[in-house]
Amino acid sequence: MPPFESKRISYNMGVEKKNAAELKTIGIMLGIYCRDKHGGKKLCADCEELLAYAANRLRLCPHHPKPACKNCPTHCYLPEKRERVREVMKYAGPRMPLRHPWLTLKHYFL
Repeated sequence: MPPFESKRISYNMGVEKKNAAELKTIGIMLGIYCRDKHGGKKLCADCEELLAYAANRLRLCPHHPKPACKNCPTHCYLPEKRERVREVMKYAGPRMPLRHPWLTLKHYFL
């Protein structure tokens, strides 16, 4: 295998790892939001659909490294989905340090 191929593969693996961490964070935030607002132990159908949408948008993101969505030059979420994610983050964000302190630190500093 030529040297440039191995670099590309390791770069892509790094991008996937970063995306996996972001997807885990949004999943936990959706879990907090859904549990408190919709009252179930698992994600409701609407929240599950929003998580799948976020995963698909994250997978298709053309920017590497991916910026925070609010700072991104390309808004890939539909306006109503962006508003729903904003609502989830506004609610769950302040609760993250209490429920998931390590993940919160990793999210802000890595």
